[in-house]
Amino acid sequence: MLLTTTNSVEGKQIVEYKEIVYGEVVAGANFIRDFFASFTDIFGGRSRSYESKLTSARQDAINEMVANAQRAGANAVVGVEVNYTSIGSGSKSMFMIVASGTAVVVR
Repeated sequence: MLLTTTNSVEGKQIVEYKEIVYGEVVAGANFIRDFFASFTDIFGGRSRSYESKLTSARQDAINEMVANAQRAGANAVVGVEVNYTSIGSGSKSMFMIVASGTAVVVR
C-alpha cells in the first residue's frame, strides 16, 4: 500500500477514487506513567514513555486506515494526515489520534 501526504503520486496516474478512509485510536495514559512524566515536566527533558505511547498509537491509526483502504479495493492512500486531540481533563484525560486520507487506485 502506497501512502503519501500529497494529493497525487509522481509517475503514477490515479484511475479511481474509492472513498475517504480513517484510522482512529483513543488511548489513555495510566497514573504511574503520568506520575513519572511529571518529573520530566519539572526537570526538563523528553518523556520517553509518552513518546513511545504516541508512536505506537500513531502506527495503529495508520495501520487501521490502510486496512480500511484495502477493504475498499485501493492500492494507495493520498492526502494522508495524522491529527492528535486531547479528550477529557484532569486524571481522566485521554488522547485520540486520527489518520485519514483518500483511498485510490493508481497505475
